[in-house]
Amino acid sequence: MEFIQVDIIGLSTSPSSGGAYALVLGEVGGNRRLPIIIGAFEAQAIALELEKIQPPRPMTHDLLRDLFENVGADVEDVVIDELREGTFFAKIRYVLAGARSQLDARPSDAVALAVRMEAPIFVSAPVLDEAGIPTDDSSADAPVEDAAHPAADTPEAPAAEPQSDLERLEAELDTAIKEEDYERAARLRDDISRLKGESN
Repeated sequence: MEFIQVDIIGLSTSPSSGGAYALVLGEVGGNRRLPIIIGAFEAQAIALELEKIQPPRPMTHDLLRDLFENVGADVEDVVIDELREGTFFAKIRYVLAGARSQLDARPSDAVALAVRMEAPIFVSAPVLDEAGIPTDDSSADAPVEDAAHPAADTPEAPAAEPQSDLERLEAELDTAIKEEDYERAARLRDDISRLKGESN
């Protein structure tokens, strides 16, 4: 299976998210972004490590990192390798005593560990093909804004009236991508996938 390396582009949220965050992963050397909805605790764990903020006591992911280090295991990478019914699945791949092995994990936990272990993050090509959201070149390197405060001075082109639910959702997805509202884009992407699945 082919895997594509990704970097963490950012975390975004909105007041209507109910405490959920969008972890946005960007394709290295490409223009696709993969938003994954994660919980507030996991978002905090990732953000603290990215900002190099040391909490007074170890968090769960710090404990996991310390466990790997204390038993002499080397985390090679983490891979997001499956997408089933809108849910992403990941694996932590490691080497212990010369033997390769892997652990099933939620993507949020795998990424939180990866940033602590400085391990690369990969996404399988089929998952990125299915769930990745292409961006234009000018916005691919732009920082992710808080979804609650999209750019106010970005002009919106008038859209033609969509003629079906699928066209309407695709138009809304285009708008969400332009506004860099990746949480909304992820939900719309899942709705489009469900609608296409029902029509097949």
